[in-house]
Amino acid sequence: MLREIVLDTETTGTDAKGGDRLIEIGCVELINHVQTGQTFHQLVNPQRAVSEGAFAVHGISDAMLAGKPVFADIVDAFVAFCGDARLVIHNAPFDVGFLNMEFGRLGPAAPPQIVLEDVVDTLLLARRKHPGAANNLDALCNRYGVDTTRRVKHGALLDAQILAEVYVELLGGKQTSLGLSVAEPVETASALAAVESGPVGPRPIRSRLGDAERERHAAFVAGLGTNAVWREYLGDPETA
Repeated sequence: MLREIVLDTETTGTDAKGGDRLIEIGCVELINHVQTGQTFHQLVNPQRAVSEGAFAVHGISDAMLAGKPVFADIVDAFVAFCGDARLVIHNAPFDVGFLNMEFGRLGPAAPPQIVLEDVVDTLLLARRKHPGAANNLDALCNRYGVDTTRRVKHGALLDAQILAEVYVELLGGKQTSLGLSVAEPVETASALAAVESGPVGPRPIRSRLGDAERERHAAFVAGLGTNAVWREYLGDPETA
């Protein structure tokens, strides 16, 4: 069973190192690339003002955040929800940078920092699959026909739900009705960044003959004589 958490955040601005803070976390659980309906969503009091530019994007005001818990009060619930699942994020360095910045503010009791190389970055997946094309979330939704009519402003939970749909499309399409119990492996950010394309050799063809067909085929080849070209081309029929 493969458990993944599709994650998105909203922030007071774009500069985590310059003092901007996280204000919203949205997470969606996937099991074998299928949404389970389990989610985590939390608004966070950043203890600083939201920039005008950020407010224009997500519409989360200072007043909306005034009575919300600070990050230290919700981090345990967030970490417990994620567990040891693999994170799936669009443009992972941005969200991981803010989360690790918040972890760093917690001192000795902080959870371990998120390792960027362990995260599946759907932006890298999209760039690899659609080189030279626009690969922001809106463009990917348009490309794959993912419904975004419910999305007036950016919101962490809604964006995570939409990204979960896009992620499945990037992997090749929905698999909810196939009864699959084992998910295909997905390359993480480090693997995608370092991947080198190499030649792919031919796969051996498996015989679909049953025992009766094999016996008739062997008898046919035997009747051709020991010098038949068929033998040189196919070899021993029993190994086909």
